[in-house]
Amino acid sequence: METAYIDKNELREYLAKELPVIIEENPNIQKTIFLISRKNFADKEETDHRFERMLEELQKDREENNRKWEEQNWRFDQKWEKTNKRLDDLIRQSDERFAAMLQEIKDIRSRQESSVGALGARWGIAAESSFRNALKAILENRFDVQVLNVTEYDHEGFVFGQPDQVEVDIIIKNGEIIVCEIKSSVSRSDMYAFHRKVQFYEKQHHCNVSAMMVISPMLDRYARTVAEKLGIEVYSYSEDVRL
Repeated sequence: METAYIDKNELREYLAKELPVIIEENPNIQKTIFLISRKNFADKEETDHRFERMLEELQKDREENNRKWEEQNWRFDQKWEKTNKRLDDLIRQSDERFAAMLQEIKDIRSRQESSVGALGARWGIAAESSFRNALKAILENRFDVQVLNVTEYDHEGFVFGQPDQVEVDIIIKNGEIIVCEIKSSVSRSDMYAFHRKVQFYEKQHHCNVSAMMVISPMLDRYARTVAEKLGIEVYSYSEDVRL
């Protein structure tokens, strides 16, 4: 009996052509193919279930990542807040120390100025008194003049704008009255006040003053202008005085 021989290519072409028809027409073959393929490929329900599990895992991963991120941000914020607080404390402490040092410097300067001012005031008063006493002795002993220190109360406040004591130094020579002001320093207002003292003395004693003199080592330039306008003689040194 002669055996028929089929070429492989012809077999492939035949199967490709006839196999789909055979499978479609034979339910048993379809079932067998389904059972065989089911072992290697998941059905729709299992596929959906697997997909849902994947989504759940992704969601959990995302939530975990968010939690870690928030925790990291919280730690960073806490650290940043502590750093800022520490920096603010350092700045505040530095400002407080600087303010304390500045206040201490101001206090020292104020005490020094007060001390110097008080010393200068005491020295000025002492110098005026000493100079007045020396001038009185020189004038009375060598030039045959009378030197008086007169203190009277100005009830109307003519000199200083309110009631107060008024002190003037009077030099009397041959019947002439000279009013003298001896001060360590003289300003423009001092010069006006001296002129009102002279007017007050003339009014109180019903007399005319022959001359007005101001003796001071420190004379404001505006005071000299006022002195010239009011007819007051000004001497910067005692030896400039001529009687």
